[in-house]
Parts: sequence; structure tokens; C-alpha cells
Amino acid sequence: MSQHVLFERREDGVVLVTLNRPHRHNACDGAMIAHLTRIFRDVGADDSARVVVLAARGASFSRGADIERLRGFGADTFDANVAEALELAQLLKAIHQCPRPVLAVVQGAAFAEGAGLVAASDIAIASETASFAFTEASFGMIPSVAAPYLVAAIGARACRRYFLTAESFSAAEALRLGLVHGVVPDGDLAAARDVLLGRLLAASPEAQGSAKELIRAVTGRADNDTLFSDTAHRAAKARASSDGREGVAALIEKRKPRWAGDPLPPEPGPE
Repeated sequence: MSQHVLFERREDGVVLVTLNRPHRHNACDGAMIAHLTRIFRDVGADDSARVVVLAARGASFSRGADIERLRGFGADTFDANVAEALELAQLLKAIHQCPRPVLAVVQGAAFAEGAGLVAASDIAIASETASFAFTEASFGMIPSVAAPYLVAAIGARACRRYFLTAESFSAAEALRLGLVHGVVPDGDLAAARDVLLGRLLAASPEAQGSAKELIRAVTGRADNDTLFSDTAHRAAKARASSDGREGVAALIEKRKPRWAGDPLPPEPGPE
């Protein structure tokens, strides 16, 4: 396995995935992409995993493609470039469709493919000095593989500006656009991560996976009888699930459901 990615599984089911090329600003090479893809596929198939934290060592989250990969783009055949781009597409898909919640924790630069990793995650938080950019146009490329996730995160209008200018923007702007969900002082990033982990671990893992499927299923669909039938069937399936029955029982009995630990007090339920 590549040492460009660190992997740790905690006893509470939290999986820590850490980009580990700090001397190269965690630029994505082929080994890193392949390793990350395997990790997210394996975690997605592991029922004991609860939440995945995607983070990075060093000054940057990720500045995008490794320079050696960039050199290869111009020398490779068209078919080879298609195959290489599909490898990145498979990684982003594995993150986006992972049944476990994926929390990206961002410091420093998240540029190009690094920004794509953030957009493919379910939740992202950033330090206030973090910066973001879709830099591809500055060296004659386009952020094509990450585009579905970036457009979904910040909208087509914002992409028209930032894809075309390739300019960097601040964490505050990323928050305004919706690329990240929270911005905190640099020294508070770990604490903010832990608060979110507490919330995620207090929720039903079965419901979280179903909720991710639900979001993908309803996005972009017209509100017609087919959609209503689909969502009604999903609701019925959740109500009959083991987590659904356990969650309602715990609410009625005024206790924690079996999947919840003790990180934070539960949110108040209905009377």
C-alpha cells in the first residue's frame, strides 16, 4: 500500500483517512488516487465503519494533480488520458456514494482535484486561512471530472466565474458559496471536527446511508407521481428497518438508541 495515504480505524467506528504527501502539498499522484479509491470502497462495504474523516498532513489539504501526472497528460494517447481521468472519476464516485458519512477537514490550499475531493464529501469544514481554486484553466485544462460535484456544491453560476478565472478564493467565500459548511479559526479545526463527529455518531448509520441514497435519487427529478411513489416507498422501508424501530422505541422510552455513544446530548424530539 502507498504511504501517501494514512489509514486509522478508531474503536468508535470513525475511520481517519489522511493525505500524506506534505512535502508535495498532498498533490494527487496515481498511487494516491488508487489507494484512496480502495479505501473508500472497502469502508463502504464495512458495516462496522461509522464515519470517514478525510484530512491531510502539512500546510495544504491538496494542491491538485502531481506535476509528474501533468507532464504525462500531454504525452499520453487520447485513450490513455480517458483511462487516467476515469480513475479519478472512480475515486470521486467512491467518496460521493460511500454509504458512510464523509467529513472533509481542510487546511491550507484545496486546489483543482483537491477542491474536487472536498465537493465529493458530504460535509466539509475549513480553517479560516484555507483557500480554494479551480486552477485548471490556468494551465489549459478544465475541471471536468470533478464538475458534477462542484456544480452541485456551488451552482452553475459560481462555477462560471471560478472555472473561467481559475482565481483562488477564501474560506469565507467557500462558505458563502456552499463548498464548505463551516469555517473556524485555525486552532479550532480539530474541535470543530469532533463536534460534527459527535453529531454523526449520534445518528442512525442505517438512516444515514439511506439518506445519502435519497438525496441522489431526488436531485434534479420533477415532483410527479413517480417521484412521490419512490419517496413513499423509501419512507416505508425506513420505518420498517431495524434502526427505524429501535429509534422510535428509544424516543418513546426516553433513552439513547443502541447506535449512539456519549459525545453530545441528543437533540430534543417531538413531545
